[in-house]
Amino acid sequence: MDFMVNFRICASGLAAQRHKMSIISTNLSNAQTTRTMEGGPYKKKILLLTTTPVEGAFKEKLRDALRAVKVRGVVEDNQGMKRIYDPGHPDADPAGFVTMPNVNVVTEMADMILANRTYEACVTAFDSAKSMALKTIDIGR
Repeated sequence: MDFMVNFRICASGLAAQRHKMSIISTNLSNAQTTRTMEGGPYKKKILLLTTTPVEGAFKEKLRDALRAVKVRGVVEDNQGMKRIYDPGHPDADPAGFVTMPNVNVVTEMADMILANRTYEACVTAFDSAKSMALKTIDIGR
């Protein structure tokens, strides 16, 4: 069995979840940002993930079963901008409304917990594959 395939799959999952945590923390840190360099309020970022075939010894036998995770990109979510009435705010329009970022802190925290648990699952799978590889080497001695 090619253990490197297992390690590549686990590593791709770890990298994707690390990137997801980075996006979530950016969203959380800008949850109240009403003015950005581009103008207007901060727009929530969404991580796009896709799968990619894994090259290895099992490729012919498990053609579509083995897939690694790949970050396809990051997009801005323009939906759900909320407007609040605050005429004293420096970014208020002439009617006194301020457009606030579309970041829901509760949703972001739930996504962060999910990303953390997924990261932990990838670490556990990686450790299991490593243990199996070490035991296989011990059997061969």
